Amino acid sequence: MSSASLERLERKLGYTFTDRALMVLALTHRSFAGRNNERLEFLGDAILNFVVGEALFQRFPQAREGQLSRLRARLVKGETLAVLARGFELGDFLRLGSGELKSGGFRRESILADATEALIGAIYLDRGMDSARERVLAWLEPHFQGLTLVDTNKDPKTRLQEFLQSRSCELPRYEVVDIQGEPHCRTFHVECEIALLTEKTRGQGASRRIAEQVAAAAALVALGVENGND
Repeated sequence: MSSASLERLERKLGYTFTDRALMVLALTHRSFAGRNNERLEFLGDAILNFVVGEALFQRFPQAREGQLSRLRARLVKGETLAVLARGFELGDFLRLGSGELKSGGFRRESILADATEALIGAIYLDRGMDSARERVLAWLEPHFQGLTLVDTNKDPKTRLQEFLQSRSCELPRYEVVDIQGEPHCRTFHVECEIALLTEKTRGQGASRRIAEQVAAAAALVALGVENGND
């Protein structure tokens, strides 16, 4: 791999290696050579879990262990790491055997995620824990920004209800304030009222249920629980 290619990847990573041999090893898949990135991947995985766990512990002082575990799992899962790798265009730099190259291994989520972990391990060996922590947190910062202690796999009404219950607040009240359109093509307008907000939030949709979900999502944003981009 040329020096120019390595420099290009370093710029994408935001990190310059003291020992580029570690970087090259982190990019070497087992299909390419016997000496490959699997050990670095093991090390990087451990560092990633620790750094993310530490950051979540500090950012969410009221969170329970189960909530912290759920958030960490979201941040360290292969899908998230593969997103990072694609942002670095990591597939262009991987050292793969001919079989993996032909089968599109440079696009495979698991290979990209493993190489990302290996790079974390390589950075740790290159310059220590502080450098590894700084890069991990910088890479994941956009993902940290969207985190909430409310389970975003649930619908907005459920998330809002659970948020209010966790604070011993009254449950939200939904009211249909308008219905527009013909019977076969109606638009429902709903308001959501909760004690923690001075103003009601609104939602509209093709059914009352959809309109209530939209109003609940708006309430979560107004409460500062979610940022509207989840």
